[in-house]
Amino acid sequence: MSTELSMLLFTTLLFFAIIMVQALMGIFQLGLAAQAGSRDNLPQPNLFRQRLQRLTANLQENLLMFAVLVLVAHVAGVSNDSTALGATIFFFARVAHAIVYAAGLPWVRPLTWAVAVYGMLLIALELF
Repeated sequence: MSTELSMLLFTTLLFFAIIMVQALMGIFQLGLAAQAGSRDNLPQPNLFRQRLQRLTANLQENLLMFAVLVLVAHVAGVSNDSTALGATIFFFARVAHAIVYAAGLPWVRPLTWAVAVYGMLLIALELF
């Protein structure tokens, strides 16, 4: 498997892990019965869960773009040092972004996001 596809797989696993942590935090906050029900009229999530929800939405948006770039590059037969580097940068920047976002660290979060976007840009440039 190429580096690019491996990084896409790892990013997908990261996304799944974040969703699972978010779900577990919901169980810890509200109990299993509340989370297993229809979830109508639940109280506001605590601050950490709110961050995880925003993190999930952000990663969902970025994972879609990253997946399209990686899959287009794969189908087009474009795989080189730049695309592999871009995919690797994206993945590790998203790991850092997840940690920073969950911790609530200001100013560092947009920087880690920008690094991940740079990784996608490296892939995109090789497609043109």
